[in-house]
Amino acid sequence: MNPFSHIPPRDALELIENGAVVVDIRDPASFQANRIQGAQSLNNDTVQTFIDNTEFDQPIIVCCYHGISSQSAASFLCERGFEKVYSLDGGFEGWLRTFPDHCQQG
Repeated sequence: MNPFSHIPPRDALELIENGAVVVDIRDPASFQANRIQGAQSLNNDTVQTFIDNTEFDQPIIVCCYHGISSQSAASFLCERGFEKVYSLDGGFEGWLRTFPDHCQQG
């Protein structure tokens, strides 16, 4: 059993509107070009700061390109003690198809 849950974009939007944190593990250029509004870039250089500054009961939605790599990152966050971690089904590409108006460019 996975320590995290999968979440479709529509359910993710509801969680985000209720205060969930979105972390985007895509490469910096892709993140800069277009991302979910309010998302934070999470990479090897920023992960420890994120862990140190985020409440363990804060819902976290992990986003990658297509929803595959986010599963490993979500599992990693669960192993570090986060309680409510989700992998975004379809990744950023799925989000973009569903909610193009909820993206932030540049």
